Amino acid sequence: MTATTRSSAKKEDKDAAPPASEAEPGSKHKPDTEARDEVESNEHVNKKAKSSGEKTQKTLEETISGKDKGPKEEPKGPKDAEETKPTTGESAVDPHGRDADLDSESSVPSSILEKGIIYFFFRGRVNTQEPSEVNEIARSYILLRPIEKDAKLTSGPIGDAKNSRLCVIPKKVLPQSGRDRWISFVEKSGVSFEELKNEFLSKSEYMTKTAGHRTTPAATPIGEGVYAITSTGRESHLVYMLTLPGKLGEVQKEIGLKEKGSFVISTKNPAYPGTANARLPEGAEYPEEIKKEFHSRRWMPTQPHHLDYPNAQFLLVGESSGVEKALEPQEEDQKQGNEEPAEEMEKLEEEDTQRMRGLSKDDSVSIFKDLEVNAKDYPKLQTTF
Repeated sequence: MTATTRSSAKKEDKDAAPPASEAEPGSKHKPDTEARDEVESNEHVNKKAKSSGEKTQKTLEETISGKDKGPKEEPKGPKDAEETKPTTGESAVDPHGRDADLDSESSVPSSILEKGIIYFFFRGRVNTQEPSEVNEIARSYILLRPIEKDAKLTSGPIGDAKNSRLCVIPKKVLPQSGRDRWISFVEKSGVSFEELKNEFLSKSEYMTKTAGHRTTPAATPIGEGVYAITSTGRESHLVYMLTLPGKLGEVQKEIGLKEKGSFVISTKNPAYPGTANARLPEGAEYPEEIKKEFHSRRWMPTQPHHLDYPNAQFLLVGESSGVEKALEPQEEDQKQGNEEPAEEMEKLEEEDTQRMRGLSKDDSVSIFKDLEVNAKDYPKLQTTF
């Protein structure tokens, strides 16, 4: 079957380049029947969790549909340094290892607001175990696992600090140029690997009155690497460097992944309603100190703590020029003789490459071992349709 190209995701101008205030979270690839299947699937998962006494965060589909089957959770905010340390098992994170490596007159650049490990996944449409084209993908996801700004990576798995964020890309493909403006969402924040295993990675089976037995497939990995949220003054950027796969395949290219890529990232002020398709019944429950950061602006450059709240909406704008702008040295750091952002990212990527090779020679095993689950229970890293 001929693979669907990115251009097929943008046939209409309103999908390709909406203004920031009108960007829509949906995708024209997704028919109403698929949306109904996903809602029914999540209702099944929630009933199962409820019967076992578990508390689950609302999924994006529940939020959009306004359905809430369980007790309302307190919003999860940023955790202090003590809380974000891995609680069990080993960790490859040396929290202040970078400062020990640098000379006394230099340090990690101040333009790097946050750094860490990034994973890319997609999930096939209901009853589609192995998508053969972009149209058979339900959604794409970005999983962020932050580490300390002055940390370095050593050997072993990253460790569960219970501070991961699961972000949803409803458009399925990633924005490539300044004309591509995708609104995305934080579906889960401050989550553990165990929660990700039970509520995101695993498949689910359920029955519907109209279609009978249905299966929501497990999440499929398509990439792993390192990331940073950087500030270049008036803009924030989400920049990444892929570690796995070692060579981009058909899937990665169709989704829009690159060996090195970046996006301008802006956070939506929840005080302002979005367009009909971008409006959620409940926005991010930010504390007053974060609300004040917006002043009267509808959007502002993303700060890492904005993403610590479920239902936070952020806009990703493609950067076709690559990572140069996102990693541009800032005058303050140059005056202080600090390391350049590109140098720090390259060090982190090299450390991650050695770390992942040490986990396994198989890319899929490395990724799932890093997330503390058994790779044989999940789809392999997919590079071809």
